[in-house]
Amino acid sequence: MTKLSANNVWGKVVLYLKEHKKVALHVACGDITNAKIEEDNLVIRSSDDFLIDVLENGRKDIESAIRWQGLDLKFKVQKFESGEQKINKDIKNLKNFFGNKVFVED
Repeated sequence: MTKLSANNVWGKVVLYLKEHKKVALHVACGDITNAKIEEDNLVIRSSDDFLIDVLENGRKDIESAIRWQGLDLKFKVQKFESGEQKINKDIKNLKNFFGNKVFVED
């Protein structure tokens, strides 16, 4: 039995969405490259809240695309913080801690 490739499965999901005229969902999913198969799940990870909402709202269509391939995988979306988001969060925390004080060295 060949090992299932998450990128191949996701590529066929995107193709399915295009063929079934799910234009907005197809466009949103087209740039996703962070796909993994973990246990019996097709997992998509993103740091973009808008994209996560689009994926959640399109869940039925995505699950149909997975079943269309003859696969019995569950669809999961995971949120993660990007490096930039972590830096911005740290900056905000430092500003809250120190206020608008400016440190000047002599």
